[in-house]
Amino acid sequence: MALPPQDERTMPAVVLSDLDRRPLDHALVELHALTEQYGYVVVVCSQATPEPVVRRLYTLRSLLESDRVALFRPELPPLGIAVLARQLRQLASCDLSPGVLASAGRLLTHYIHAGAVLGSVARLDRVPVGLKAHARSWVPGSQFAVLAHPEPQLVRLAPGATLKGPEFGTWMLVAKGQAQSDWVAGLASAWNVHGLREAALPAESPVWWGTGRVVEFCSYLADLSVLYQLVTSVRQTSCHWCGLDVIGDRCVFCSATPPAPEPPAPRALEQRTPA
Repeated sequence: MALPPQDERTMPAVVLSDLDRRPLDHALVELHALTEQYGYVVVVCSQATPEPVVRRLYTLRSLLESDRVALFRPELPPLGIAVLARQLRQLASCDLSPGVLASAGRLLTHYIHAGAVLGSVARLDRVPVGLKAHARSWVPGSQFAVLAHPEPQLVRLAPGATLKGPEFGTWMLVAKGQAQSDWVAGLASAWNVHGLREAALPAESPVWWGTGRVVEFCSYLADLSVLYQLVTSVRQTSCHWCGLDVIGDRCVFCSATPPAPEPPAPRALEQRTPA
């Protein structure tokens, strides 16, 4: 799901739709054209993306024989994925190199708090669920609040129930599916968010959460200057394989990690002169 621009500088999104249903050569021409137009392409997709689509993405990247296409699948719920993709689109208007921009995604995930209000946790396998919660999910009218990232939390909705949130100022985005709940508005107040906005529920959300009775929410950093300061404050290194400037311990484009440090050379045995 491509969210609308956060500000006038946000770069437009390109949605690679129906990859597993379109002819391979059509999808290949599209991705090749994007690579030639922009130089580098970062494909952000959810862990709930159907496996045929993921296989097609790797096939396309392989056929292009190019390290200029990065596939990034962070462990975030679908709404969090959409928010992260928009943050990268914001940063794409800045003077960041392709390697730094792509690897910034891993950094920014640490500042995203993503969860949902669920009508059932019987099929939830992304967050640890105890036996009691499983049993209570069969009680009519039961609802649960779940935080999937950055630290898993699960509580049954009741007076005073809450989730631990960010310790810094954020905005919150809410997407409603087949469920309705005013609890998220109270959570936004408890988290002292700057504002609350609504969006459509991503198509992959019912699969990710295991139910269509879901109200998904995500708190995030919205200000471009804050995002830019976060990314540029991290030390940059050059990938030893492809040469791109990156942050973190892995290049998103070629997947190379820094080589292991060489063990120190053994010290020569000292010869002692007998007394």
